Amino acid sequence: MRPYRSLDLQAVVKTIASCFHFFLINCGYHSVKGRDAMNDTEHALEWTNQPMPDVLQELHPSQQRKVINYIDNLVSSKTDGLEELYNAIAMIVKYIPHFVVIPLMVEHIKPQIAAGVCMKMSVDQATGYANELPLEYFSKVSQHIENPLMAEILGKMKKHKAEKFIRYELQHLPAHMLDISKHLDKQKLEIVAKSVTLPSHEDDLVGHPHKEIIEQLRYMQG
Repeated sequence: MRPYRSLDLQAVVKTIASCFHFFLINCGYHSVKGRDAMNDTEHALEWTNQPMPDVLQELHPSQQRKVINYIDNLVSSKTDGLEELYNAIAMIVKYIPHFVVIPLMVEHIKPQIAAGVCMKMSVDQATGYANELPLEYFSKVSQHIENPLMAEILGKMKKHKAEKFIRYELQHLPAHMLDISKHLDKQKLEIVAKSVTLPSHEDDLVGHPHKEIIEQLRYMQG
């Protein structure tokens, strides 16, 4: 490779690193849209992964909604333009080898930011990274990606990589894996059925948020 080409690559990598540094400073959270249906309050709490503060629980639902709308408007104002930046980074990294991008991601990029960029990629491009990312890091990234998209990515991943991810999620975040499972194709769902331990009593399923998918997996287990 000629020297000026090498310098160009270094310049691009530095530009991406600067963009990611901006992300780390300005957005320690990432709104996830399009997940399973939830009310406004639950959607707002997705940003924090924390229970609702007592002071909010004491408010009337209409007052809660006003507080949430205020926070939502504030977040929208402070993060204006980030979606375009996600798009730009997703396009830039198409031209940089994975062996350059992946170590940079794992060492410097928060998982929710990586997820934001991933959701701007094509499924094939996102799958390429999913196959190569360290399992623990990819698990954290997946928590900020829409469940239908995660199911598509798993459907295109290398079989042994997908199996490792499914088993890891079932061990550490079973509810998350069940959410994704609602959208999986039959082949990947069979892997879940072989790996998951389901509730043994029907009473355990009363009011269970994953009742439908659990019953489907139980049927597949025979």
